[in-house]
Amino acid sequence: MVARRSPRRSLQLAEIGANIRRWRAVNGMTASSLAERAGVTRETLRRLEAGDGSARLDSVVAVLGALGIADSLVQATDPYRSETARARIDAILGAGGSL
Repeated sequence: MVARRSPRRSLQLAEIGANIRRWRAVNGMTASSLAERAGVTRETLRRLEAGDGSARLDSVVAVLGALGIADSLVQATDPYRSETARARIDAILGAGGSL
């Protein structure tokens, strides 16, 4: 069963889609050229840019890679880049736990 999408998640998806569209414009790319470079269909890119949320993560990473910004996503999801997460990691490891 798929959980209903929260309003916050819908806004986040819309903003990510708008950002992808902006990055495409910054790079002077058409939607067709970006889709081709990323190896995704034009429809997949359209859904991403619309904030649809149904694209596979693999497609998202392919599009971000074609825009030259996939590493930013990797860094954004790295818990070691957050002071709060690093403190929690230290506490877990200090208590004999593992990640």
